[in-house]
Amino acid sequence: MQIINYPQKEDWKEILVRPSIDKDELEEVVNQIYKEIKQDGDKALFKYTWFYDRIKLDQLEVSVEEIDEAEDVISQELKDALSKAAENIERFHKAQFTESKEVETSTGVVCWRKTTPIEKVGLYVPGGSAPLFSTVLMLGIPAKLAGCEEIILCTPPGKDGKIDPAILYASKLVGVDRVFRVGGVQAIGAMAFGTESIPSVYKIFGPGNQFVTAAKQRVNNLGVAIDMPAGPSEVMVLADDSANPVFVAADLLSQAEHGADSQVILVTWDVDLVKKVEVEVEKQINVLSRKEVADLALKNSKIIVVSSLEEALDLSNQYGPEHLIVSVKEEEKLVKGIRNAGSVFLGNYTPESAGDYASGTNHTLPTNGYAKAYSGVSLESFMKNISFQKITKEGLQNLGPVIEIMAKAEQLDAHSNAVSVRLQKINAEG
Repeated sequence: MQIINYPQKEDWKEILVRPSIDKDELEEVVNQIYKEIKQDGDKALFKYTWFYDRIKLDQLEVSVEEIDEAEDVISQELKDALSKAAENIERFHKAQFTESKEVETSTGVVCWRKTTPIEKVGLYVPGGSAPLFSTVLMLGIPAKLAGCEEIILCTPPGKDGKIDPAILYASKLVGVDRVFRVGGVQAIGAMAFGTESIPSVYKIFGPGNQFVTAAKQRVNNLGVAIDMPAGPSEVMVLADDSANPVFVAADLLSQAEHGADSQVILVTWDVDLVKKVEVEVEKQINVLSRKEVADLALKNSKIIVVSSLEEALDLSNQYGPEHLIVSVKEEEKLVKGIRNAGSVFLGNYTPESAGDYASGTNHTLPTNGYAKAYSGVSLESFMKNISFQKITKEGLQNLGPVIEIMAKAEQLDAHSNAVSVRLQKINAEG
C-alpha cells in the first residue's frame, strides 16, 4: 500500500482517484454485445458465455430439479447461517414500510401517494471466482417483501457450466421465480431487452465489475431503470490510536480480496498506527486463499496520514466511500459529520463483513463516489409511488385562480383554460 503523509487539500482529488478501465473501451464492448443481443437473442448469450468464460452452454435457465438438488449439496451449517442472515435482513427491511397519509394542502384539495411494487425486476449476482450468494439475500428479500410479481436472477456459471449450489439454495429460500446461467454485460442486456429464454424487466439490481456497471448505466440511458452504479468494491477506514491494528488490517483485506480493481484506504492521524497496520497486512495476506487478488488490489490502495479527525472527515466526505469503517475515540463527533457514505460501521467490533452478510443492512451500495448522491438498496428500491389528488368544487374555486395566473404567465393557455371552463360551470350553477 502506498503511504501518503499529510497531503495538501488541493491534491486530494488526484490521490483519491479509483482504478478504472478506459470508458471508451467499456462503452464499445457494451454497445457491441447489446447490438448482438437485440439481433440474435439467446444465440448471442451462448456466444459471449463461450467467449468470456470458455463455457459451452445448451440451456440458459436453471431447472427446478437443479435448484431442488442444491438443497441436498450444501451443509446444514450453511443453511442455518443463511436462515439467520435472511431473518435479520428481512427484519431490517420490513421496518422500512411507510404509510402514506392524505394531506389537505388547502380547503377542498386532498393529495396522497400510493406505493406499489415494481412488477418485474432482474437481480444480477456476481459469480465467477467468488459466487456471492449473500447478494441473493440482499436483493431477493426486499424484492419479495415489496411484492414484485416477477423476480428473475442472472449469475455466471462456474467452469462446469453449473451455478454454485449456495446461490441456487438462497434463490429458493428468498422466493426468486427463475434463475439463468449468464453473467457479465450479456446478462444485463438480456434482462433489459429480453431474449427467447430471458424475459425483459423494468428494473435491474446488483453489483458487478466495471463492465457490469457500464452495462447497467447504458441500459439506464435506454429506458430500463437500475438500482445505482455499483462497481468494484471499496472501503475506507478512519482510525486513531484506539483502533486495533489487527482488526484494521483484516477489514482492509476483506475488501481487497473482492477483486484486483477493488480499493482500500486507511486514513489516520496516528502515525504509530501506520507501521502496525502494515505489519498486520503482510502477516494476514499470506494465509488468504485469494492472496493474489488481494495483492493486486493493494497496488491501488493507500494509507493516508492527516493532521486531525476533522481533516480525515473532510477527506472521507470528498471520497464518498462505499463502506466506511470508523474506529475512533470521538465516534459521536465524527458520525455527526458524515455526509457521504454507502454504509457505515462503527467501533472496533463492527467488521464490514457483518454488513456484507448478516447484520441486516443491505450490502448493495453505491461505489466510485456515487455515495454523494445515491443510497444503497432498500425496500423502497423495489417500489414506486404514484401521487393522487382530488379537488372539490369549493377547492377549485379557491385554488383555480392561482393555477390560471401561473399558467398564463408560462404562456400555456390551454392549461389555464382547463381550470377556467370548470370555474365557469361552477359559477353558472350558482
